[in-house]
Amino acid sequence: MEKERQLEALKIFRDHVIQEARNNLSAKNSTGSLQQSLEGEVAVNPNSITLYFEMLEYGFYQDRGVRGVKSGRSLSDFQFGTGTGAEGGLTKGIKEWVKRKGLKFRDKKGKFISYDMTATFIIRSIWNRGIKPSLFFTTPFEKAFKNLPDEMVELYGLEAEELFDTIMKENFKNYGD
Repeated sequence: MEKERQLEALKIFRDHVIQEARNNLSAKNSTGSLQQSLEGEVAVNPNSITLYFEMLEYGFYQDRGVRGVKSGRSLSDFQFGTGTGAEGGLTKGIKEWVKRKGLKFRDKKGKFISYDMTATFIIRSIWNRGIKPSLFFTTPFEKAFKNLPDEMVELYGLEAEELFDTIMKENFKNYGD
């Protein structure tokens, strides 16, 4: 398979994965920053290919899910309470999200509680129960992989799971640790 055709097939693959991942996020993402952060690069070398995807860090958590400290809500590679994540990242993100959405819970008497208290309850729930995987990126990746030319898969010995794991490890230092 000539290099130009290989490169074109990889570009189509990359663009399809990114577009479908963005479509999956459109209903869920409140600011659009995760959608806009999705990027990818491809290159074909004599004996190898380079395929690289990039997104904001929290996109990996959204895609793969995060196990909570009390109940493993997912079979994710990530888990709260391991000490490997950014300090206060969950708290900051949820507080901003609660204020942006104008969410306020009510107390037993029906009075609205503060944004900070609402965020605290949400954070506690997420910390304990985890985040369900959305697979906004994984699903389009696996579907698009099936459409790669058979010649390319055979030539480079590609397997979807290995390729996906390699891409995730190169893009996110804590993936799979």
